[in-house]
Amino acid sequence: LAQTLVGLRASNLRTDLAKVVEKHHNHVTWAEVRPRSVAIGASAVNVGHIFRDLVFERIGAVVLTSATLTPKPGDYRYLRARLGLDDNVTVPVDELVVPSPFDYAARALLYTPLDLPDVAESGFGAAAADRIAELVAVVRGGAFVLCTSSRAMVGFGKALAGRVPGPLMVQGQAPKGLLLERFRAAKNAVLVATMSFWEGVDVPGDALRLVIIDKIPFAVPTDPIVVARSQAIEQAGGKPFTEYSVPQAAITLKQGFGRLIRTRKDRGIVAILDKRVRKRGYGQTLLAGLPSASRTENFADVEVFWTNLLAEND
Repeated sequence: LAQTLVGLRASNLRTDLAKVVEKHHNHVTWAEVRPRSVAIGASAVNVGHIFRDLVFERIGAVVLTSATLTPKPGDYRYLRARLGLDDNVTVPVDELVVPSPFDYAARALLYTPLDLPDVAESGFGAAAADRIAELVAVVRGGAFVLCTSSRAMVGFGKALAGRVPGPLMVQGQAPKGLLLERFRAAKNAVLVATMSFWEGVDVPGDALRLVIIDKIPFAVPTDPIVVARSQAIEQAGGKPFTEYSVPQAAITLKQGFGRLIRTRKDRGIVAILDKRVRKRGYGQTLLAGLPSASRTENFADVEVFWTNLLAEND
């Protein structure tokens, strides 16, 4: 039995490796060097024909549902392009936007400061850490600091040590599930993390009352899959940044925002420290996709908003 399993595993590995080295116009091969290993793989540049041929046109009915299907409400162009739901699909496609049951305007505040350095400037990291500490002090902990890179996560973890009222946790110190368990139990902790905490993480209640996002979550431009997909869009006469990078960032930003409000009773503040969301033209697209929370660029408004929320629940 053991020999059979080993043989099956070897056969599967051989098949997978053959797919990696095989030249295919719709695949990009890549290698990732990790601390203790090296991973190689092949990824589809365009997955639309896969979904169209193997899912949508084979199954009688398919329902796609998510709070983050689109960059902004009602705009399904990015999703349709990625999943092959364009003019080539033969099945009918219906779209439906269901309003949220949450009262974002009363229960949430979006803070987008303009007084921090540009994210490309050397002083951004230190200034952002100071602002994070100030925001955490307002709500007395219960915060996620969502970072777009491991380097930023480590930097903020060091800069916030001894400056927050409750436990300071950094992704990697313990397994994800254990970190979340400790975070929920503490009620006043600060968790600094990267992309794996932007989605699929559920912390309802007052244990999480502040979500801070350091930068717009654009995909790494040098990532081989991003490069290949951008080139494909460009070769088709499109604009990779507006058709791929911005919609993808908008969806990821919505996922980060979504960590805050999980039930009708939840409340709190979301802060985006990257002032490009206010200064650049594409920032309007990013902000348009976020829930209809109250919005401000002034720190004093954050303090007033939180004070008023606490008063309403006394």
